[in-house]
Amino acid sequence: MTAKPGPDAAPDSEDDGEENEVLRETRRLSELKAAADKAEAGAAAKVAGGLNWKTAAGIGIGSAALLAAVIYASRKKD
Repeated sequence: MTAKPGPDAAPDSEDDGEENEVLRETRRLSELKAAADKAEAGAAAKVAGGLNWKTAAGIGIGSAALLAAVIYASRKKD
């Protein structure tokens, strides 16, 4: 007669590790899919609504920095 483990019995470490790896990978894949779906929805919203304010601010700051660099580089050296 073989004794069956009860609910308080510790699970095998190998089975538990494999199950955790599978669950972890499944969760990671679902998070990646959710992030991709969110990015796709965001891209569609940007096309429909124009530029995001953060993008516009970045372009403005980058343009100002580029202009400042050109002015600084074109100064005459004394």
